Amino acid sequence: MALDVDVDSLVIGGGIVGLSVAYGLARAGDRVVVLDGADDAFRASRGNFGLVWVQNKGLTRPDYARWTMRAGQDWAAFATELHDLTGVDVELRQPGGLTMSFDEESLTTAGKKLDALGQELEIRYPYERMNAVELRNLTPDIGPDVVGAIYCPLDGHVSPLRTLRALTQAFKNLNGELVPGVSVTQIEHRGRECVVHSDKRCFSAGRVVLTAGLGNKALGAMVGLNVPVRPQRGQILVTERLRPFLKHPCHYVRQTGEGVVQIGDSKEEVGFDDATTLAELSRIAARAIRCFPVLKDVNIVRTWGGLRVMTPDGFPIYEESRQCPGAYVVTCHSGITLAPVHAGPLVEWMQKGATPREIQSFTSERFSV
Repeated sequence: MALDVDVDSLVIGGGIVGLSVAYGLARAGDRVVVLDGADDAFRASRGNFGLVWVQNKGLTRPDYARWTMRAGQDWAAFATELHDLTGVDVELRQPGGLTMSFDEESLTTAGKKLDALGQELEIRYPYERMNAVELRNLTPDIGPDVVGAIYCPLDGHVSPLRTLRALTQAFKNLNGELVPGVSVTQIEHRGRECVVHSDKRCFSAGRVVLTAGLGNKALGAMVGLNVPVRPQRGQILVTERLRPFLKHPCHYVRQTGEGVVQIGDSKEEVGFDDATTLAELSRIAARAIRCFPVLKDVNIVRTWGGLRVMTPDGFPIYEESRQCPGAYVVTCHSGITLAPVHAGPLVEWMQKGATPREIQSFTSERFSV
């Protein structure tokens, strides 16, 4: 197949992660093409819950806590930048988030873990432990079984679909090209270029970034990278529109800008099965009602299942191929939360070579030690 496209950067995967990276590269002056898969591909971005979530991230790995906190702190400016460039409101609401507890022991344990993390980070971790009275003053509709919560001011939420739309439009406004329906068949290294063969066209770029989620396992092998990702199913319920009652999202319940409530957070190891099940949806609903009794009699208008992109330890993989210099993999399951740092510091690493301190340990080599 004859070469018909030659650009600075080629991003394979057009979800939140891929478009965050592509937007950052285009913003930094690269000529960028994004190759996106078929419309029936497993797409984590379209099933995303929409949380910008910082608390409890990196409890066992402080570098990830730093990376996530940096992203949370950058989100307001990132949302404003996207709005200014595209006119799209991603509906960022960042009033802080709540992790509910039904017993004092779990609440105490959660606080101790964050205190310990703060000591490792050499900061006072940004959180507040709220008792039942304080919590109900903040969120009056909390149920009687909730004894308190951990509040983190860096947490919030966005509309995933609006964010995807804003990133797509911002990328195109910077002269980026999005090519849909592409199946990559081969990636080879020629001198200083990476040549990508697809079922439609052949592309050449000085830099190739693999951001295809669960597809990164096969793509990584083409450039000598180990990308041990697996699917993890999450199911979500969506209610009818309700009066505003939940300003602060919690880990498994959030109220969107249009008033509907999303309920989720199941974690199921079922392979590539993105179906919904009555048993799991019932469990999710029961927990949400226990937290917010106001949900007991509302109508459910939609449910869906989505597949998270998980590594063996749950943390990202950021790595350049030694076999094919200029080929990178970017894989994570927190694409919404990390979008600002994927468009910023991660792009600077790819362009300038200085690896951010926070991601130095997130190569796939950790899985072979």
